[in-house]
Order: sequence, then structure tokens, then C-alpha cells
Amino acid sequence: MAITTVPKVDLFVVPESLKGAVFVGHLVTDLDSVGGAIGAAALYGGRAALASEVNSETAFALEEWGMEKPPTIEEVLKENPDAKICLVDHQQTSQMNPNINPDNVVGVIDHHALQSKTIVTDRPIYIDIRPWGSMSTIIAHTFLTHQRRPPIKVAGMMLCAILSDTLNLQGPTTTEWDRLIVAVLSEIAQVDDIQLLATQQFKAKSKELAGLSSHGLVNGDQKSFSFKTEKFEGDVGFAVVETTDDAVIIDRFGELLPEIVACKKEKELSALFLAVVNIVSLKGTLLLCGPTELSLAKAAFSECNIVNEGSTLMDLGKRVSRKKDYIPAITQAIKSGWSKPMNRGQSTVDIASLGKLEVDPLDPHQRVVRKGSILAPKSGKPFKVVG
Repeated sequence: MAITTVPKVDLFVVPESLKGAVFVGHLVTDLDSVGGAIGAAALYGGRAALASEVNSETAFALEEWGMEKPPTIEEVLKENPDAKICLVDHQQTSQMNPNINPDNVVGVIDHHALQSKTIVTDRPIYIDIRPWGSMSTIIAHTFLTHQRRPPIKVAGMMLCAILSDTLNLQGPTTTEWDRLIVAVLSEIAQVDDIQLLATQQFKAKSKELAGLSSHGLVNGDQKSFSFKTEKFEGDVGFAVVETTDDAVIIDRFGELLPEIVACKKEKELSALFLAVVNIVSLKGTLLLCGPTELSLAKAAFSECNIVNEGSTLMDLGKRVSRKKDYIPAITQAIKSGWSKPMNRGQSTVDIASLGKLEVDPLDPHQRVVRKGSILAPKSGKPFKVVG
């Protein structure tokens, strides 16, 4: 009887479709989408690109590890319009740079839920989505399973990215995989004090916020989610500001609330929230710009309290994660039958009365500000929610 042998199969071969691909994160790019793109490019033999300009935390990490800032996706596509694209840290078309042709997407590496507006392709593509705290954790783990050691600079970028997305391993999305990979990457990157590194990058992140206008804060880290039930159909926007000093941001609620209303109207959203998260004490505060937001927030976060007379601030307690704490609760409330209240208050203003966005010529930071808005805060008259 002839003896046959099973051919040896290498389970850790780099997918052919990802070789030479461009790895790019989401709009309003953050450290995880940049650090993960850099890591994926090193792992799969491709190129990292930016979907939008980097924030101060990402700039800190690039400088800390001596990495050059990746080119923008527009620059890359100008050189090669048909370049293969792998989306990292997102899979929703609403978060994808509009210059990317979905037909050229060959892969997705992400750690978010598959919700509304997930990309649809005509052919099978490479997919790696895991419920971990950071997309960079996935890339670093793949380095290890492929028995490869990331370069020190790449390991450092991924380490900073994981610390950012998991709030220094203290956030609710943190998994044991994130903790393990942070330990491994800190060894490779020769980081002796992880706490010091996290503190430095969080300070860099908060420093930028102090110079942002209300428009910049509301439109910074903002994502939208689509819903359709028997009682409600529409898009809900959710912006997050992460800072080491939440009081400084919350104290500006008088100028932030009108800007939330204006942004909501301009983007044709049914509701728009802004959560201010203290990334040191791990506590959240929700800004409510109208009766729709107030009603939905009460339905989603029934155990949380309104903390001011105008019903525009809600104490979210230890809820700090949009991915794990905020959107799942809002989704559950909507699916459970929530509907918009009849009294829509300030949200019904005409878009023509919202003023214009202009660069302040007297501002050394050249911040974009809204001028001529009917919603501009008036002295002595606090912004109130009707209903």
C-alpha cells in the first residue's frame, strides 16, 4: 500500500492581494489609523498614506520615533490612480477618503463593528476584523504570527497607537491581547516607562485642543451612523473630544452648543452629540444641543443625570468609549422604539441663518470660526434645550 504525504502548507504567507497595497486610515485621522497604516505597510510590503492631516498626538508620535509623515492619499493616487487600497481602522464609506475608488479596495483591517454604510465590493477581498481595543494590536499580532519582528520605529508607532485607542489600557475596549501586545512592543521599542510615554502623548493631544475653535472641536473626531426602524430613520452624528482637562472644554459649552446645531443642520443629521472625555480620570460628559438629543440621551443613558439648568449637559460617569459605551446604547434605544420628539426647538433654524465659516485673520492659529450665525451666544442668555 502506497504511503502518501500531505503537502506542507505555510499558514503565514502574506496575502498576494496586499503586496504593494496602499494602507490608509479614516478621515479625521487619528494615531491608530496612522500607526496601524505604517505597521501594515511594513508587514505586507506596501505604502502608508494619510486620509487627512494628522493631529498633535500623532505628530508627537512621529517625532518621538523619528518617522517621516506618510504622504496624503491624494498624492499617492496622483502618482498611481489605480493603486490597490487596503482600508485600516475603518470600513464605512462615510469615513473613507472620497478620492478612493471602492473598486480598488483589496482589503480591510479593522476593529470596529460592521454597522451602517459598510463598504460593499464586487469581489472577495482580504478581511481581518477583530474585537480588540486597537487596530494596531491586530497588525502587531500578525507580525508575531508571521514570526517577524517589527523595526523599532514601527513598533514604537504601534505602541503609541494602542496606548491612544485604549486610553493607556484603561478604557473599556481594552482586551488581554492589547495588554500582551503592549508588553511585547515596549520590549522591542525599548520603552522602559510606558506610563511616561502615555502621559507625554496625551499632553500633546490636549495641547492642540486648547487652540481649536468650536467648529474644530465639533468637527474633529466626528462619525455618523445610519438607522432605520419603524419609528425612526436618519443619521446620528457622534463627536468625541478626548483631553486631560475636560473642564476647559466643558466651560466652552456656550459656544459649542450653537456650533453643534449648525453642524447638525449643515450635514443633515437627525441628531448630533458631542462627548467630552477625560482620558486621565476616565469620565465623560455629553453636550445636548436640542430636544431630540435630550430625548435620545435619556433613552440611551437612563441611569445618567442632567447636571445643569438648561438641560444641555449630561454626566456619563465612567462611559468613555464611543465604540463600546455610546453607539451601542444609542443603537439599542433606537431599536427599542425611540422616536423623535415633536418639539424640535432650536434645531429648526434655517440653514441660511447659520452664518459663514471663515479663517480669523487676527488669530495666530488661523482657526476656522463661524461668523454671523443667528445661534451665536448672546451675553447673559444661556443656551437652553426646549422640551
